[in-house]
Amino acid sequence: MAEFFASGRVADLVLAVLVAEAALLFAWHRRSGRGLRPAALAGLVLPGVAFALALRAALTGAGWGLVAAALLAALATHVFDLAVRLRR
Repeated sequence: MAEFFASGRVADLVLAVLVAEAALLFAWHRRSGRGLRPAALAGLVLPGVAFALALRAALTGAGWGLVAAALLAALATHVFDLAVRLRR
């Protein structure tokens, strides 16, 4: 289990689950017209993707700049999503 985390594969698993979740929610919306619109879905999923990339970078020993950039992307996408939601 330690190797699973140290190699960053745990972050790969998180990313795969996020992509699968987004794909299923997108397909459901497209088929039924219900659920989140694609823009709202992106706002929900993108911060998590950025956090998972930051986790992967940190676990695999990437430079602090890459970790910081991924965390900044998570913050930016989260703030953008909040701004869009609060305008409604």
